[in-house]
Amino acid sequence: MTDQPPVHEPTPLRRQLLGRLPLPERTFITDALRTETVGGVLLLAAAVVALIWANAWPHSYESVLDHTVGPSAPLHLDLTLGDWAKDGLLTIFFFVAGIELKREFVAGELRTPSAALLPVVAAVCGVALPAILYSLVNSGSGGHPGGWAIPTATDIAFALGVLAVVGSHLPSALRAFLLTLAVVDDLIAILIIAIFYSSGIKFWALGLAFVGLVLFWFLHRHGVKGWYLFVPLALVIWALMHESGVHATVAGVAMGLMLRCHREGDEQESPGEHIEHLVRPLSAGLAVPVFALFAAGVTISGSTLREVFTQAAPLGIVIGLLVGKTVGIFGGTWLAARFTRAELNPQLKWADMFAVSVLAGIGFTVSLLISELAFQDDLALADRCKTAVLVGSLLCALLATVLLKLRNRHYRELCEEEDRDTDGDGVPDVYQESLHRGNLHQGDGHHGDVRQGDGPAGRERAAGSTRPRPGERPGTGN
Repeated sequence: MTDQPPVHEPTPLRRQLLGRLPLPERTFITDALRTETVGGVLLLAAAVVALIWANAWPHSYESVLDHTVGPSAPLHLDLTLGDWAKDGLLTIFFFVAGIELKREFVAGELRTPSAALLPVVAAVCGVALPAILYSLVNSGSGGHPGGWAIPTATDIAFALGVLAVVGSHLPSALRAFLLTLAVVDDLIAILIIAIFYSSGIKFWALGLAFVGLVLFWFLHRHGVKGWYLFVPLALVIWALMHESGVHATVAGVAMGLMLRCHREGDEQESPGEHIEHLVRPLSAGLAVPVFALFAAGVTISGSTLREVFTQAAPLGIVIGLLVGKTVGIFGGTWLAARFTRAELNPQLKWADMFAVSVLAGIGFTVSLLISELAFQDDLALADRCKTAVLVGSLLCALLATVLLKLRNRHYRELCEEEDRDTDGDGVPDVYQESLHRGNLHQGDGHHGDVRQGDGPAGRERAAGSTRPRPGERPGTGN
């Protein structure tokens, strides 16, 4: 009797970490990040102008910042230009953040628990550890524990602006991870602002704002269109939210979350995606840079920089951004991959994730906002905290630049491979080659092994078409 060869059980596919994105998702990410990159460069420029203006002509800067505009009745909108930038323009930024968050939940990386686990764990760890380190530094006498939330935020626009300035390439998977991380980070920041930095609640105004939000949702879900209806309604909701004592930016997030971000029928883009395409340039190109112009103007001197590293509150911010964000995001990612047995994309290394984690330590826009909210009764301390945010973000940017430059040639090769389209049909060759093998993974392992067939139908779906096949129901979502 002859021995039979051993039968090997098929090895189950392991979920891949930072693998190739589906083509539609990659296209969306590329378009979104292109706008954010331009906005990031403008943000950097606005911050530099603010610093020069505040240090060269401090009285001029303060007088413009404190200039009051707006009616005092009936809703107390006689605000300084600085407050208009903080409470008004940043609402546009958070409105876009709300749309991004909604889209991630219904069509992006957060739509399934297995896909959401990695960025959510990374973001939570990247918020928790900076807050813990800040609190430890400020636990003694002379500390200011109220600023614990300042070093918890990641500024995606500033990070992409740094990448654009230094000429560093990042593969789409790393950029997508950074964007998804920032979206979850924004959600946590929104909750922190709403819960911990709202005071003196006026329930009548909050109730009317809620009624306005219900009306906004009702009109949108019943197909009513027209900016001339929604823009005035949005302004009323914002004004009531501002009057209520809840931070006005929460109104922007709420309206963004109410937009429909899934496609129906033959739609080429959902209403939420369409509105995001219209509003994102306004947010990235105007709202955030103008806020930076009015928020980043702090006096820089030898004594100021010395205080950053000798006083508890600013030192806690620098440590939180540089150490807390880096270790929290990298450690959370590694632990999530370790316990879910996910395999890192073989084209990348854990050193790449570490460099991206350092880059995510750049916390500018939301960190400056929380600095003002946390210490609004102590403007001198708020300015020192803003200086610490600038210093910490600069240190993260410099360190990330060095780490990314070490691998920039490899990144460039990966990007060229992703973008190569020799036949000029709009579908990169790497997707076409997978199609011809009948083995196109419509995902990176985060969403399972969904394969596309050959032929026109498979090619159409690989190119990002959302039109359903005959007999196929359109995608549904909330």
